[in-house]
Amino acid sequence: MCLPKHNRIVLGTVQFGLPYGIANQNGQVSRSETAAILDHAWSAGLDTLDTAIAYGESEQRLGEINVEKWRVITKLSAIPENCSDVTSWAQKSLLSSLERLRIPKLYGMLLHRSKDLLGPHGDSLYNALLAGKDQGFVEKIGVSIYDPKELDSLPTKFKFDLVQAPYNIIDRRLALSGWLTKLHQAGTEIHVRSVFLQGLLLMKAEKKPLIFNRWQQLWDQWHSWLANQSQTSLQVCLGFVLAQPEIDHVVVGVESLKQLDELLAVVGKETMLPPESLMSSNCPSPHGLYPLSQQSNAQNLWYPHDWYLIRTIASGEEY
Repeated sequence: MCLPKHNRIVLGTVQFGLPYGIANQNGQVSRSETAAILDHAWSAGLDTLDTAIAYGESEQRLGEINVEKWRVITKLSAIPENCSDVTSWAQKSLLSSLERLRIPKLYGMLLHRSKDLLGPHGDSLYNALLAGKDQGFVEKIGVSIYDPKELDSLPTKFKFDLVQAPYNIIDRRLALSGWLTKLHQAGTEIHVRSVFLQGLLLMKAEKKPLIFNRWQQLWDQWHSWLANQSQTSLQVCLGFVLAQPEIDHVVVGVESLKQLDELLAVVGKETMLPPESLMSSNCPSPHGLYPLSQQSNAQNLWYPHDWYLIRTIASGEEY
């Protein structure tokens, strides 16, 4: 698939529903600013929105503004504990999303937690997605993953039209695992997110929170390379993912019209690709936490959830 550069951008909407991102200084985007962003984005050629039931007020806000002309992708939350009828729950969740969004059909419905397919209700959950597609409520079904290893674990009987995964200059697991190529060859639509690592890759060195000092060598290399190439972090981060032909769409979120204009201005610009040495080391995810003195080696930069575990340990709080 070969699309115009702007059409490969999917507008992420989590910031419209709740305060989000390590670099977020403004909190949740106001309704009026959200409407202005959507109007400008549409005029610039964007036509797809990415949201989720878990994104606070996002679906409701989008519905109030009117997004009927947009292609909308949302995500089904994890199966609630003690849910005895997963089929009914999934169907009700789908219809509730359509009601909040005030649209008759979704472009995509993704599972926010792919591991639910491995549980006792996996078949029922997948069949509920298929039913939504057969009934004309959804065009494409799929999963949103955090690690390509999730795809290794899923039975081949589950077929997906769309897969969303993290991908950026530091985290290239989707390509290195072989899944980027495999999905592309299978005709699966591939969307990538976290291209700015929640804005961390765009922050100036002195603005990064202290918890990220454990990766100071990586930041020094990143900022030095940018200075030597006379490139901006925004241009390189976005250009890097758009240079991958197997990636169909890139999900990015903005907090203001100004940020949207800055993003649109660099789409399609010639970009120097960053060196492979900028990839973070392949450390295990520390859900079995290490002593704080060892965290610099054990903590994985790929998982934003784990950043908060570091912050919690460093502050002495319980988690």
